[in-house]
Amino acid sequence: MVGSAVADTRRLAASGSARCYRQILHGKDDYPLQGLIMTAESNKLLMSRFVEFINTADETLANELVAADALFYAPIRPDPLIGPRGYIEILGMMRSGFPDIQWTLEEMVAENDTVAARFTMCGTHEAPFFGVPAGGKKIQVQAVNFYRFQNGKIVAERGQPDLLTLLKQIGAISD
Repeated sequence: MVGSAVADTRRLAASGSARCYRQILHGKDDYPLQGLIMTAESNKLLMSRFVEFINTADETLANELVAADALFYAPIRPDPLIGPRGYIEILGMMRSGFPDIQWTLEEMVAENDTVAARFTMCGTHEAPFFGVPAGGKKIQVQAVNFYRFQNGKIVAERGQPDLLTLLKQIGAISD
């Protein structure tokens, strides 16, 4: 993934769009994204920064990458969570049961303002989760999410983690 992002950045820099991509990869505030037309390729680069955010829950990255009014639809709630705080709430819910959880971006496809991403979530069940007491079991679960970008920020996400597999892996339900 990293090698791919570097190659994409070099190619895009050669096309004259380097300013936007340096900001995406390095988070430099001296290259504002507001008003720039974001391409599918630049949105894919933003996803690399987003993975850093979800693996650290860094509030600075949250504010950099997530629009204040972004909507996050999760299968565990009837109403969307909103903005950077809403996304940090999702991460907090996952970390409450799996303090060491990490996401790996396995693949993504981008078109216009939308990125489809497949992740693998890995962690250890060290605290109660959905009412299931900690069992110390390792999880490895897939998730497919769709993100919509606008002005260099995520404005919507529809997440579909494989909750059935997760619940099986922690012993909440049997095979």
